[in-house]
Amino acid sequence: MWLHVSLTQSEIQSKIKQGEITFAGNHKLKIYGLLNCASGKRMKKQNRVFFVSETEALKNGYRPCRNCTYKKYQQWIYSIQNR
Repeated sequence: MWLHVSLTQSEIQSKIKQGEITFAGNHKLKIYGLLNCASGKRMKKQNRVFFVSETEALKNGYRPCRNCTYKKYQQWIYSIQNR
């Protein structure tokens, strides 16, 4: 997991091209989603973190974004309701 503010724009672009960054998340809200998510693009840089994989985001306690990962979000809601 990388904090957006700890990386330069060229480092971010390089990591995306190399497949080291595939998801982004909101550190305060503990939500992760796709890099092209409209909600994620409005996020403040100081709140944004990047993940290699969905698994990494889930291991760090983040939940799926309702906007861009709706099916995963529905599965997450279902799992919460059936605990």
